[in-house]
Amino acid sequence: METLSKDDLMALMQKRKDLCISIYMPTHRSGVDTQQNQIRFKNLIREAEERLVASGMRIQDARSFLEKAQSLVNNVLFWRQQRDSLAFFLSSDLFLHYNLPLNIPDLVVVTDRFHLKPLLPVLSRDERFYLLALSQNEVKLYEGTRLSIREVVLEGLPQGLTDALQADEPEKQVRFRSGGAGGSMMSGHGAEIEDTKDNLFRYFRQVDRVLKETLQDERVPLVLAGVDYLFPIYREANTYTDLFDQTITGNPKGMTMEQLHQEAWSLVSTRYDQEIEEAVDLYRRSQGTGLTSSDVKNILAAAHHGRIGVIFVPLGKQLWGNFKSDSEQTSFYDEPVAGGEDLFDLAAIQTYVNGGSVFALPQEEIPDGMAMAAVFRY
Repeated sequence: METLSKDDLMALMQKRKDLCISIYMPTHRSGVDTQQNQIRFKNLIREAEERLVASGMRIQDARSFLEKAQSLVNNVLFWRQQRDSLAFFLSSDLFLHYNLPLNIPDLVVVTDRFHLKPLLPVLSRDERFYLLALSQNEVKLYEGTRLSIREVVLEGLPQGLTDALQADEPEKQVRFRSGGAGGSMMSGHGAEIEDTKDNLFRYFRQVDRVLKETLQDERVPLVLAGVDYLFPIYREANTYTDLFDQTITGNPKGMTMEQLHQEAWSLVSTRYDQEIEEAVDLYRRSQGTGLTSSDVKNILAAAHHGRIGVIFVPLGKQLWGNFKSDSEQTSFYDEPVAGGEDLFDLAAIQTYVNGGSVFALPQEEIPDGMAMAAVFRY
């Protein structure tokens, strides 16, 4: 199963010589419902075949084109290893699929570019967070979204303080006493307490090293959960850029995954809502300066030149057309056709790869009720 990265997105956005098929579908993670994953995918493959035939391809050629995707329909093991959604990208020389941590509705797009806008919440920090549950005896990493949470199993992650110190320096001993329901507490005085803090720091440095190898340059909030005396020690050991200021206090072993998810999202969503408010406020304050636009043609030209600092695009909606970068001419179509693309998608992706902020929102939340809106850098 592929893990989506910004480099993948940039490679997928390159225009190809033949037709490109993009398929998105929600998936069930476990239980008997996983059988519906195969049925849903089979139906979407059939829809893609009909689109290919409608574009002028012979039915036998269309089935041959879809053969790699069709081979997954009866792969039972594949369908049991899911998260919340799947994205498939297929052309004559490429077949990739990505397991996604947020719910994306059914969508089939057949044009000469891959349709990528639904991926943006996965790559930006808008809808995602990490949760690090810390305790003396174990540490767990979770990946969450507004709707779901899952444990991320990391190779090399120390499973508790003793495990970390044995790997680091076996002769070191740890001094703790029971702290009841709240977890363990440091005991002793003076040098003994400082020695225990040093042990915890070394433990957390090992945790941080493993996270750094896994998360690399991601900018997704990392929320800490644990007893409060651990937080300042972990912050000292931490090198991850986006460690969240607020924490979940209490022994995480006494909390269900659902409770952790609810508390983490209540913290992260507050910041995300604030980021949206600040972006909309920037748009309103910039009106009348020549640095805002809701005109599709102007926005596409600005996105092409990397001029957009903030863009608002509608979730679940497409605007079919064609943008010619050499002449900056824009055409609009009533439906997807060969040579066309979703212009919302194009503007959003180009803004993202050029370092702008993308807010994919429900249509009614786009500023001034427009189809699309943007704030220019210059």
